[in-house]
Amino acid sequence: MMTSLVLTVIGPDKPGLVEILSQTIARHNGNWLESGMSRLGGKFAGILIVSVPADDASALEQALSALQGQGLKVMTERNDDAASDTGRSPMQLELVGHDKPGIVREIAQALAARNINVESLDTELTSGSMSGEQLFKAQASLLAPEGLDIDELQLALEAIASDLMVDITLN
Repeated sequence: MMTSLVLTVIGPDKPGLVEILSQTIARHNGNWLESGMSRLGGKFAGILIVSVPADDASALEQALSALQGQGLKVMTERNDDAASDTGRSPMQLELVGHDKPGIVREIAQALAARNINVESLDTELTSGSMSGEQLFKAQASLLAPEGLDIDELQLALEAIASDLMVDITLN
């Protein structure tokens, strides 16, 4: 029987961190399934899913915890019962606008109020091509519940876009 582990990883960014992590997982018969990792604010940060034989899961968790001595903090969470997304429809949301506090909060509130799950969210700040001002960009993969009123969601997002002076596209 296999056990699924969700790992959250953070440490000072330096070469070799992914190798240390992957070697530790491999030594304990783990299989690296999915991940998202990046450099944020001078730190290496990531989240990944590992499948490991149930008999090796505890030893792997201990070995991952011991990586803190090498500067890598790893938190593990067992995921024996994966949640089902049956009956949910995928959607994509894109947003671009001048950076200001509260953009993510406003969008997250609108989505949560409609029971829409944020499956992934990528954000970045870029320099505007003409003005040089900071532009905030976001892309989100969403899972919407059955029976969601798409027109009502679109109106709510348009109101937020107008209020925050950003462009929001929902597909």
